Amino acid sequence: MPTFIRHLTIDCAPPFLPLEVATFWSQVLGLPIDEEDEPDDDESCVLTPEGHPDLLFVRVPEGKTVKNRIHFDLAPELPRDEEVERLTALGAKIEDDRRKPNGRGWVVMTDPAGNEFCIEGNPAEYAAAKAAYEAEQASKQKAADPS
Repeated sequence: MPTFIRHLTIDCAPPFLPLEVATFWSQVLGLPIDEEDEPDDDESCVLTPEGHPDLLFVRVPEGKTVKNRIHFDLAPELPRDEEVERLTALGAKIEDDRRKPNGRGWVVMTDPAGNEFCIEGNPAEYAAAKAAYEAEQASKQKAADPS
């Protein structure tokens, strides 16, 4: 049997407790926290649907010093800009705004513990931006072909 990913593990350094950061992600994703987790536990787990890796938040002694080597790219149900507002209200911060006027792009955010993640457009926004891009490319091709 092949190896599978059981957890995606995210470090939590003081002053943040694993349960605090897990609670943020539980609210972001609308997923439950393991009912056995306690406030002072060294780990806390956000449970995902069967077949997906759970998100495990683990207490570590040292703070974050560099950019994450791996991060989440989230595609929300809400329009991207509304999701950015919702997550800001939950405690996320905007780190880098890469939104473009044509609807493409994303927003780099950080969770309360400073872990980076990106908010992309929702599926409808993504499809509209892709269609607009393809129409723009076709128009450029037509303008470049004088025949």
